[in-house]
This record gives sequence, C-alpha cells and structure tokens, in this order.
Amino acid sequence: MSFSYGKLPFIEGLSAVFPHGAVTSVVGPNGCGKSTMIKLVDGLLRPSAGEVRIDGVPTLSLKAKERARRVAVLAQASRPPAMTVEALVACGRYPYQARQGRLSREDREQVERALELASVARFRDCELRRLSGGERQRAFIAMTLAQDTDLIVLDEPTTYLDIRACHETMELVRRLNVEAGKTVVMVIHDLDLALRYSDRLLVMECGRASAAGTVEEVLETGAIERAFGVSIRPHAAAEGIAYTLFPA
Repeated sequence: MSFSYGKLPFIEGLSAVFPHGAVTSVVGPNGCGKSTMIKLVDGLLRPSAGEVRIDGVPTLSLKAKERARRVAVLAQASRPPAMTVEALVACGRYPYQARQGRLSREDREQVERALELASVARFRDCELRRLSGGERQRAFIAMTLAQDTDLIVLDEPTTYLDIRACHETMELVRRLNVEAGKTVVMVIHDLDLALRYSDRLLVMECGRASAAGTVEEVLETGAIERAFGVSIRPHAAAEGIAYTLFPA
C-alpha cells in the first residue's frame, strides 16, 4: 500500500504479512512510517493505493465497530483520562454495546477476564493517574484485551517506561500470545526488547519494508545494522539467546 501526507509521498509500496499466532515487532528509524502504518491498519487513515486486509477482509469495507471486533489497536501513550482502571477496561467493550452503553453479563465477564490476565484486578478501583507508568500501561493493555479480538496492535507500548516496567510489559505481551492465543503486532523503538521478545521482525526504512521474517532470518540480512548504524552480537544468556548492540 501507499500513503501521502498532502502531496508528499510517505509510504510507497509497503507490503507486509503478519502471521497468526506470532509476536511481530515493527522496527525502523524515526520517521520511517511505523506509526502511520498502524493508523492505516486501524482505519484512521486511508491508503492512496492498496489496502489492509485482516483474514482476507479489506478493513475499510467494515464499519468502525465491525473493524474493532477484529483488531484492537492501542495507540501511543498519552495523558491518562480521569477514570478508574475498571472503567477504562470497560471501554474496550464498546464494539459490542448497544446505544445505551450498558454492560451486559458477557461484557462484565470479559472485563473481569482482562483485568485478571493483565494482572491489574487489584487496581480496579484506583484512579489511572495514581498508578505507576508500568501499571497504567498494563491497564491500557487490559482495555485492548476486553475488546476480545484475535489480533492486538500496540504502538510503542514501552514509551516513557523504566527498564523494569519495559520488561514487565513485554513479558505480559508474551503471556497474551502464549496463554490467550493472541496475535500481536507492535511498533517498538527499543531494539533490545524487539530482539528478545519477538518471534518475527519487520524492518522499515523510508516507508518501505527492507526485511521481514523470523528474528534470525532478519538478523542474517543485516537490515537492522544498515537501518540503525549498529552492530549486533548474539550471545548465550540464562533465558536463551541475548543480543548486544554496538555503534557500527
């Protein structure tokens, strides 16, 4: 697909596939089109050419609520709203609610399940603004879980988090993939986290995909080193293979 901001081409001929059951990280330099791609997936932007399909269905052929039943998109962190954690998570049920906005029994069960799975049930009555950054991000992820979609898309889920909270968030992403069977696509700026917690990578440069595949396949292409100007060295660690990044 392609997309332009005004007359300026921004994404040109981008082609990518995100397989079911995998955690795929989208990486690339600032301004390469990662977040724009997420907005195209979410239907917030319309491509000038090509289309986005989920399970073979063009997303723009779906109404907003129908699309929200197929893909849950969590945008970049912003100022948290003045509400409790439980109220936020309940917002994830909007694709299923009637005009009155009342929660059905099924809605409440999905909210409870999301609170438990994201480990924020104990914060249900807490104001979002009183939580730490990591706790707040888990609450927002719980909201996407309450949407009850097979596909979850996260845009920079670790922005503004400290190191511990970053790893806790990524461990939650892996749990959602393994325990809840979620397919996860995430735009992430931290290469170390992307390499450690992903099954697959998509490397973007200048609005195009320069490499895609498993972590090992992409590393073999050298696309990450070229895009970021770094050298990557794998080494053994307690949890398996870890990676050290050096300036090229």
